[in-house]
Amino acid sequence: MRKRKGGIAMIAAATCIAFYSMPSQKEETAPENSLQMTENKGSEVPVKLINIIDGDTIKVNVNGNMETVRYLLIDTPESKNPNTCVQFYAKEAFLRNSELVKSGKLTLEFEQGNMRDSYGRLLAYVFVDGESIQGTLLKEGYARVAFIMNPPYKYLETFRKEENLAKEGKINIWSRENYVTNWGFNGCLHEKQIMGWIF
Repeated sequence: MRKRKGGIAMIAAATCIAFYSMPSQKEETAPENSLQMTENKGSEVPVKLINIIDGDTIKVNVNGNMETVRYLLIDTPESKNPNTCVQFYAKEAFLRNSELVKSGKLTLEFEQGNMRDSYGRLLAYVFVDGESIQGTLLKEGYARVAFIMNPPYKYLETFRKEENLAKEGKINIWSRENYVTNWGFNGCLHEKQIMGWIF
């Protein structure tokens, strides 16, 4: 009889521990709700840089949470995608993005209805000291306008104009004939060209 009572007590204790260790629904959804409120206001959100992933993706601390941020409406050559080779100008885009995001106060702006991509990454316009990083990457020929999934977008026409400046000047990605396509970038670096890269 004593064994049975002890077993019941252990089960009850385990149930209490499991219940109190479970995260509440409010805790799980608070960061997303907080971001949605900011998005609806259309204001910029200050963030702290954690890491640079590549030419169009960074990790930041936003509202006390670590988030991967994918830059809205642009695409830079790939260097870390396991399904893609290392592409021309991937290193240059990474280095330029790194230089930009470290040069001042970093803020994000969200687009109504385009908050996250299919990988759960935040989609945002990224600014440093009020200047658009997307715009700079486009003007300097490190990025193309892409992923126009759910228009309208606030800065789409501006980005297209900035992209055209690089196109007309045949700057960087636009200097290689048939390199930029509607689906991405066409061409890979050879292994010897990649040796010594540090990301």
